[in-house]
Order: sequence, then structure tokens, then C-alpha cells
Amino acid sequence: MLKLNNIEVVYSNVILVLRGVSLEVAEGQIVAILGGNGAGKSTTLKAISGLLHIELGEVTDGSIQFDDIRIDKKNPEEIVKIGIVQVMEGRRLFDHLTVEENLRSSGYTVRSSSDLKKSLDKVYAYFPRLKQMNNRTAGYLSGGEQQMMVIGCSLMIRPKVVLLDEPSLGLSPRMTLEIFGIVKKINEDERTGMLLVEQNARAALGIAHYGYVMENGRIVMDGPAEKLKDNEDIKEFYLGLSQVGAKKSYREVKHYRRRKRWLA
Repeated sequence: MLKLNNIEVVYSNVILVLRGVSLEVAEGQIVAILGGNGAGKSTTLKAISGLLHIELGEVTDGSIQFDDIRIDKKNPEEIVKIGIVQVMEGRRLFDHLTVEENLRSSGYTVRSSSDLKKSLDKVYAYFPRLKQMNNRTAGYLSGGEQQMMVIGCSLMIRPKVVLLDEPSLGLSPRMTLEIFGIVKKINEDERTGMLLVEQNARAALGIAHYGYVMENGRIVMDGPAEKLKDNEDIKEFYLGLSQVGAKKSYREVKHYRRRKRWLA
């Protein structure tokens, strides 16, 4: 469904951020991108959604295809209309509008009022808490409730692929578990593809079908989520477990020894 083929991204015609990134999201899959700060994860999502341009970024090499349509030269409005929507990091919303007003404004591509109501009902079915507070001002919601709302906003246009950027950021472990459970249910019920950028590797690999690990703008490892969870490097550097199962502080890791097979 969605395929990145050896793309490079440059900011301000100077800074090379992505270096030959290739990945795929098959129909109905949840795919996770793992990596530390500055690895290029969010830039990858913005390259897909067309939002690079507002940050003076550009795909300078390679291609991005969606259902055999090349989209790396399209603007964000066109990309949304063909079924790809990005949920930005930091829970971007209209603070002064109510929950329902935010949701309805996100369904601007839905043509008929009956279809808009169906989309709204579907969002409320996945997020009953939002229905209970549909007249509340969005800016006064908790972080978890706002995260539910921005995911709900993405569903209003009936997307084929949702790009989720750090959905667990700033949330409690309990709320993270709830949000990821709903994301998994949406994927199972709607067959909506998900490309999930997340530093919480345990949560991401718990719901993903496939995963990629990024470092310094490159994909250095990929594989089925179950295999990545069992990989010793993933356990040590992303799940915080040493080979003997003991908790390990990232500050104690002085050198990241990448396996030779990562670069093969």
C-alpha cells in the first residue's frame, strides 16, 4: 500500500537528514519505527504526509508511492484526500473549540452530512469518553483525552493509512496501554494501515506487525515485531534489558555496538 524507496531528505538545501530510507506498510498492517531522538523518525512521517515543505524540507532523491501513485511531489491537501493522514506529535488541536467541533472540522473532506455523522458515531464508538465530553472545550482536556481526540480527528476522513507520531508522549503507562489498545482495535476492525513512530519500543512492538529501527537517518534493522522483541540489541538498548534480563540504565551504555548484519 505505502512504499518508501531509498528516499533522501534535505532541510534548507543543506542539512541531509534521511539517507536512503526504504520501508513498506502493507494493507492492514501496523508498522513501527523505533529509534532515539534525532534518528529521523518524524522526518520520515512528514516526508510521507507532505508536511516537510513548511519546515523548508524536501525529498531530494528516491520516491514515495501509495497504491501505485507517486506522492512525494504532492501537497498535504492532496495526500489527505487520497487517504493518508498524520497525527502530529504534541497533540495539535483547536484549543478554543469543543471536542465535537474539532472532530467535525477534521471531516472537511467528507462530502455529505450523513457520512459525516457516520464518521462521528464511529469515533465515539472507539472513544466513548469523547462522547461523554463532546461539548467540553478541547484545551481543558487531559493529555490522554486530547490524544484520543486527535486520533479521532484522523478517523473522521476514513483514512487508509494513519501516521502516528509519538502517541505515548507525556502519558502515564496506564493511559498509554489504553491508547495503544484502541489503536490496535481500529486496525483490526477497519483494516486501517498504521505507521507508528514511537520511543516506547515495548508498547509499539506489542501491537505492531513489523518494525524498523532508525539511526542517524538510516534504517539499520528491520523485521517482524515478534522477532525484534526477542533480539538482544533491541532488548538492551530499547527495552532496557540486558542479556540476563536485568534492568539497565541507558547512561551505563558507553558504546553502541551495532551488529554487522544490521549494515549488511
